[in-house]
Amino acid sequence: MPPNRTALETLTASRAVSRDLQQEIEQFLFYEAALQDDRQLDEWFALLAEDLRYWMPLRATLANRERAGEFSGPGDIAYFDETRASMTLRLRKLKTSSAWAEEPSSRTRHFVNNVRITPMPRDGDYEVTCAFLVHRNRSERQTDLFAGERIDGLRRTSTPAGFEIFSRTILLDQATLLANNLSFFF
Repeated sequence: MPPNRTALETLTASRAVSRDLQQEIEQFLFYEAALQDDRQLDEWFALLAEDLRYWMPLRATLANRERAGEFSGPGDIAYFDETRASMTLRLRKLKTSSAWAEEPSSRTRHFVNNVRITPMPRDGDYEVTCAFLVHRNRSERQTDLFAGERIDGLRRTSTPAGFEIFSRTILLDQATLLANNLSFFF
């Protein structure tokens, strides 16, 4: 679900982080995007925490007065509602010849911007909200464009990447997806 904070509250909270932390987290997000675009999925998977929740709810087009219900809720139907264990199975399948939706592999380009960071109560945990655009090209003529907002939970680690992703909520702008499949990662 989208945060219940106003834009001003988000701005005020994001001022609590230093410029160095802002740059460090942005560089982590850019690194993550490069791993996905370069199809280095094992390295990307290593960035996911053991307690991961990867969730992309459905979106409905509703009247303004009903806007609070525009996204499906926890426990409702979703495009993705996964854990690290289920992501392991997806990744394993992508490496086989039975992943027909990715044969040949999609070519993706992940764009991440408008990064806003809010420290969470647990020291070293951050809520990172960003706008994203994912361009996917598959085969000769299939092209898909996905835009939206991501809300990531990042945890500082002692790994070379410096952080791990313990939650990801993907809020697509589109209410109707025209893509043949969602066989890649956001």
